[in-house]
Amino acid sequence: MAVIDQSVTWRTAEARLATETDPVLRRNLELLLQHMKAEAALDMEQLMATVSEQARYVAFGAGHPPLEGKAAVRKFYEDFAASGAHKLQHDITRLVVDRDCIFMDGVMRMAYPGAALVARGIEVDDPDAYYLFEAQLAIVWPINPDDGLFIGEDSYVGADGFAGIAERKLAPHDIAAFEPAA
Repeated sequence: MAVIDQSVTWRTAEARLATETDPVLRRNLELLLQHMKAEAALDMEQLMATVSEQARYVAFGAGHPPLEGKAAVRKFYEDFAASGAHKLQHDITRLVVDRDCIFMDGVMRMAYPGAALVARGIEVDDPDAYYLFEAQLAIVWPINPDDGLFIGEDSYVGADGFAGIAERKLAPHDIAAFEPAA
């Protein structure tokens, strides 16, 4: 079994959508699913179609300033895609959906490229290999009442997923193949 299977990321949201009857909560879940799948496919247009112009992303504990506005969020996702660290699995164990917000929590696993780690100042034995970033991650997705899009992504990480990452080299079979939906 793969250590990282991107489709695990939306498994819980799809299961919840299958039983949800409230049209607003269904809309919110569909928005979340569009965001997750577009991020996995690196489809910037579909991804940014889920983000409000007034977006503000905050990664609490990450030590960098919030992203303010849709342009800053787009640049974040473009840089994320360019880093090669987009092969990720967020195994969501808690999902709470209401009319104004979505909360999800679970273990985030990312296949982090060795070259990207070297660029961060982390020594690895093979810059061409992938290494496992793993940490508990909770995300709050506030939804803009005016346009129904995500107005933020507030993330809270439970531990430093980079601590000891050089010792967690992934083999090619540890990362499940991903084919974006047509």
